[in-house]
Amino acid sequence: MSRIALFHPAAALLTFSLSACALAATPAFVARDHVAEGVFTAGIEGPATGPDGALYVVNFGRDGTIGRVDAQGNAELFVELPDGSVGNGLRFGADGTLYVADYPRHNILAIDPASRAVRVFAHLPAAHQPNDLALAPDGTLYASDPDWTKVDNGQLWRIDRDGRVQLLEAGMGTTNGVEVSPDGRRLYVNESVQRTVWVYDRDAAGALSNKRLLIRFDDHGLDGMRCDAAGNLYIARYDAGVVAVVSPEGALLREVPLTGRKPSNVAFGGADGRQVFVTLQDRGAVETFQAEQPGREYGQQPAPHR
Repeated sequence: MSRIALFHPAAALLTFSLSACALAATPAFVARDHVAEGVFTAGIEGPATGPDGALYVVNFGRDGTIGRVDAQGNAELFVELPDGSVGNGLRFGADGTLYVADYPRHNILAIDPASRAVRVFAHLPAAHQPNDLALAPDGTLYASDPDWTKVDNGQLWRIDRDGRVQLLEAGMGTTNGVEVSPDGRRLYVNESVQRTVWVYDRDAAGALSNKRLLIRFDDHGLDGMRCDAAGNLYIARYDAGVVAVVSPEGALLREVPLTGRKPSNVAFGGADGRQVFVTLQDRGAVETFQAEQPGREYGQQPAPHR
């Protein structure tokens, strides 16, 4: 049985500071293992960094769970989801609430960070899943909703702060990764089978318009993605064994090679927000590398001197 660790702010700060010192000597964009192979199931997904600095990842040991990973890569059980629920995408709200895309039950779950109580925050009755989540700066959630049995039946949902849901678009490709730009003015959605990334303008009320193609890849699939503070997208290239970094203008800036071939999602974290965590479906592991910019949640910071 996994032991649940209690969070102590001072100890966590020291732990993550020491970890940051070790990572400072690591060249940027060089991946290494963070969590060993087989610790998570083939359904490994989610990753999101919590207010305590730890990484949270779904399907620790068995499906239907969420694991907590410390700065040294030690994983343990955080919470068991209700029977029949399995998590996919994860996002932390400003108040520390952990939102979970529960695809079998077509729900967005909310987990209280203190009590670890799980409740249904929103129900998507006409959804296929949902799959991945994006959280806008104003607290609005967006959920991708692929139909893996039909390539032209994907959907995109909006979930307001009060849990009300709205179907924004249907008849899409296999919608998967979804993310909001640092300024909240753009929403990005990718389609796995079609290998496309779309961008929408997002207004102050959260409405979308002006859909246009950002980039199309020639091979392999697309999965989860995150923005850094400069607005670049970090995209898990499923079956390609890389994380692609794409500029806000749609230029492919670089590809970061991984040990695993099937990255399912990415998240930023670490002491300075520049540590990128990648979940690997074929390994049940988490790999990590240093980026030059922090994740969008950490704000703009100067790039390190070299």
